[in-house]
Amino acid sequence: MKLTLNVWRQPASQAPGKLETYTLDGVSADMSFLEMFDLLNEQLTAEGKVPVAFAHDCREGICGSCSMMINGQAHGPWTGAATCQLHMRAFKDGDIITVEPWRASAFPIVKDLVVNRGSFDRIIQAGGYVSVNTGGARDANSILIGKDTVEEAMDAATCIGCGACVAACPNASASLFTGAKITHLGMLPQGQPERDTRALAMVEQMDIEGFGHCTLVGECQEACPKEISIDVIKKMNRDYLVATAKRQEPKAATAN
Repeated sequence: MKLTLNVWRQPASQAPGKLETYTLDGVSADMSFLEMFDLLNEQLTAEGKVPVAFAHDCREGICGSCSMMINGQAHGPWTGAATCQLHMRAFKDGDIITVEPWRASAFPIVKDLVVNRGSFDRIIQAGGYVSVNTGGARDANSILIGKDTVEEAMDAATCIGCGACVAACPNASASLFTGAKITHLGMLPQGQPERDTRALAMVEQMDIEGFGHCTLVGECQEACPKEISIDVIKKMNRDYLVATAKRQEPKAATAN
């Protein structure tokens, strides 16, 4: 295939950026989208030009670092797939493909297609953990949990923190990400001790990071490579409201 690529180039965070156009020939339909970018970078290097910076690691849809807006869609045209899982058979010979980084103030651009998603890390650090000793693998069945509860919790736990939900949301909200992290811990017995403080801390950190408010547009779940439902946002809102009410309850007077 022969393709025309419009790629966002930005040498540094504070430097101005622009779309640059490249023509790439010899693209196989069996290539992944990232392999196509490897081919482009080989061409640019051979021409003595600076290759395009893009983030990647596992290339198996696990790490979430392959964050690209492809023709205006987070991770591209395939649903339930990260950019690294997208293959070039999704496109046709002669196609024009525009590739940009995530666009959100909470995800500042580092270079070209690479963004800083440290805001997600800080949300996790605020409360995305349990303090109890859960034991080893052999202890997994020591606390019996209903099948439906486990499946719902594990569906939320599939979040890879890629940021597609933020990129797709017109408000740049991180509610699907935060809701998934709160839900998967809050539904399990091991997550109960910090359930209230977790909801308060993570939602408040999300606001501090500058993410927008959720209006339940639903674009987040459509863009999510793990197809996490916006039901986790409802669970997050419930936990946050309950925790807020408990925090505001007047303490009972103690006898002298």
